[in-house]
Amino acid sequence: MREVAVIGIGQTPVDEHWGLSLKELAGQAVLEALEDSGRQQIDALFVGNMLSSILDHQDNLGGLISDWLSLLDIETMKCEAACASGAAAVRAAILAVASGAAESAVAVGVEKMTESLPVETTSALATAADAEYEAAMGLSFVAINALIMQRYLHTYSWEHTDFAPFSINAHANGIKNPNARLHERIDAEIYRKARMVADPINLLDASPIGDGAAAVVIVPADSFKVRQNNKIIMVSASAVATDSIAVHSRKDPLWLSAAEKSAKSAYAQARVSPTDIDVFELHDAFSIMSALSLEACGFAERGKGPRLAQEGEIGITGRIPITTFGGLKARGHPVGGTGVYQIVEVVQQLRGTAGVLQVPDAKIGMAQNIGGSGATIFTHILKAII
Repeated sequence: MREVAVIGIGQTPVDEHWGLSLKELAGQAVLEALEDSGRQQIDALFVGNMLSSILDHQDNLGGLISDWLSLLDIETMKCEAACASGAAAVRAAILAVASGAAESAVAVGVEKMTESLPVETTSALATAADAEYEAAMGLSFVAINALIMQRYLHTYSWEHTDFAPFSINAHANGIKNPNARLHERIDAEIYRKARMVADPINLLDASPIGDGAAAVVIVPADSFKVRQNNKIIMVSASAVATDSIAVHSRKDPLWLSAAEKSAKSAYAQARVSPTDIDVFELHDAFSIMSALSLEACGFAERGKGPRLAQEGEIGITGRIPITTFGGLKARGHPVGGTGVYQIVEVVQQLRGTAGVLQVPDAKIGMAQNIGGSGATIFTHILKAII
C-alpha cells in the first residue's frame, strides 16, 4: 500500500438549505475541494450518506452527484455506516488510492435533514439502532444516549452539570466558525436551565441536525503538487472497528470498545500515542459521547472524562483540543457529512489555516466518527509534513 495525502478540501455551511438539493450541496463541496486541489478530473467518487433513501427518496447518490458534476466514466458509489457514513467514504477513497486502484479520489459526505418533519427525521435516525430490540421499543437516539448518560452519572458519581464545559467549549469555538450551524455563546447557567429532552440529556447536551456537505481530495503522497502552505497533509492511519449495534448487548455499556480498538489500530499505523495528538475532532453528538471517546482513546482515565473539560484541557490551547470548529454540538450534525467535516477541520488545523481557531503548532490531528451509539467507529490520523 502506498502513502496518500489530502490535497483538497471543501465544505458548505451547515444550515437550512431550502434552495439547494442533495446533489447541489454535495456538488458545491466537491467543486470547492477540486479547486483547492488544483485538479479538474478524478478517478473515483465516494459518497457518505445515511438518510437519502428515507428523507429524500433518492438512492444511487454516486451516479447522481457525479452526473451533476459532469464527472462521468469514473468509479462511484454510496457508502453507509449510519452517522459514520462520512468517514466510511473517506476510508474508501484512501484505500482506493493507497491500493493503486485509483490515482485520485474524492470523498464527499452529504445530508439534507431540515425539510422533513421532526418525527420523520427522528424515526429515520433510529434506523441506526437495532430495529427489533431498540427502535421497536420506542427508543430514539436521544433516549439511548440518555440511558447511557444516566448510568455514567450513577456509576462514577458525576452531576449532570459537570458536563456543561463540553457544550460551552463547542459553542465558544462554533461562534468563530462561519460554517457552523449555531453561533450562540452559552454559559453554565444557560446550560443548567436548558429544556430537558430525555433525562438527563437536555437541549444543550445534544447536537443539532442540519443540511450540509464536505469533501476531500485524496492522491498518492508522491504525486505532483501535493504541497500546500509548504506542507503535505499525510494520511498516517485509517482504522475501523465494530461493536454490537444494541447497547444492551455490549459487555460494558459505558465503554466504547470500537473506539478503543480503532484508535489503538490507528496509533499503531501512525506510530504515535495519545500524547502525540495535537488536535482531536471527536464525535460529540451528545455530551456523554465526548467523555466516553476521550476515555476510550486514552486521553482520560475511565470515568474521568469530564475532568478534562472542567480543567480547561479541551480548549484550543489545552492539552487535547477538541471540537475546534464547534464539533457536532455547534457546527452541526448533518449525519452523512459529519465524518468528512471532521477531516476537513483537521486539515485546516494542520495547514495552519484555522485563523482564530488555530491550535498552536498543530502537526498531528485525529478524527473519530461514530456510527450508531458506538457500533461502527472510524479513526483517522493525519500528519503535516514540512
